[in-house]
Amino acid sequence: MIFGRGRFTAAVADFGSAVRAHDAEAAEKAFGALQSTFDGADDAELHEAAPRLAALLPDVPPGPRAVVAVVVGACVERGADPVACAPAVFAAVREAFETAGDFARRWTAEGRGELPGHDGEGLTEEDVERFGYGAVAAWQSLEPFEMAGVAMLGSPAVRRGVPGRPELLAAVRNAAEAADDRFRFKRLEYALAVLDDEPIVAIDRVSGAGFALRASGIGDNFQLHTLLAHALIGGGHLPGDAPSAEAVARCRDEAGLVPTTGSFNLVGADGEWIWNEGNPSDIPVVGGVRLLVLDPPPYARSWDAGRFFPRMAGDLVLERVLAPEESAALLAQVADPVR
Repeated sequence: MIFGRGRFTAAVADFGSAVRAHDAEAAEKAFGALQSTFDGADDAELHEAAPRLAALLPDVPPGPRAVVAVVVGACVERGADPVACAPAVFAAVREAFETAGDFARRWTAEGRGELPGHDGEGLTEEDVERFGYGAVAAWQSLEPFEMAGVAMLGSPAVRRGVPGRPELLAAVRNAAEAADDRFRFKRLEYALAVLDDEPIVAIDRVSGAGFALRASGIGDNFQLHTLLAHALIGGGHLPGDAPSAEAVARCRDEAGLVPTTGSFNLVGADGEWIWNEGNPSDIPVVGGVRLLVLDPPPYARSWDAGRFFPRMAGDLVLERVLAPEESAALLAQVADPVR
């Protein structure tokens, strides 16, 4: 490992020059230096280098492109500007997932059997010739591209302005479907679905009480459930056992996990259960707002409370208690729970 301030900056400059000159030998050498000097770089170097590396992504060959995207993501996690880096990273992520999805579908259509591993296991030189280097490289690069995309989405500013979010989310889901694994790229799919400043109305079916809340940065419904119990039970609005202060802190911005227990059964206005394993975007919209019904839990649930995305701060704020007539009007639109 090469250490010393300025080595990473020099490696970035050399790599950029080689990529723009289409000098494969020099690019390979600089690429190695780029990786070996990262750990020795100080934050100022990383902050300056990240947008430069992101801007190079369209010209970086398919093989190393994902690794460069991961380096950009690592710079962002060290404090580099995610807004400046995100457009190029997301463009590369989308292209890789679209290409990989096409590769997986073609592989299956041609009767090749089980898809090859993302590490290259199961691939031959003949496969590279048959399907094309770019397609094979895209298939092998999905996991690092997922890491890079999630790193960008740790920023609320990025999440509020993801370019081509619907198309990117579709590409991720299509690649997972083509791989016959619905949750293969769950982290990136969930990160793209995170809601910020999102109004949620919760109605307690037993008491009829309603609550207007606002959610931000919540990665899954385990996290939502814990924060919801804190706001409504811990706030004295509903009966029950509130989660511990430690569980709430872990779901907001503290590291680690602590055990907690469930307080509700979360149900959509359509009567379908909202599973803890899902995310807040699963809650159906009614009258322009996500409407969540709180039923008594049909059985005991427990889990480790914390953040689905450890670098993403989350919160759920109770804005007001609804007037009884407001709650009643909303509850009248709610179906019985599906058993």
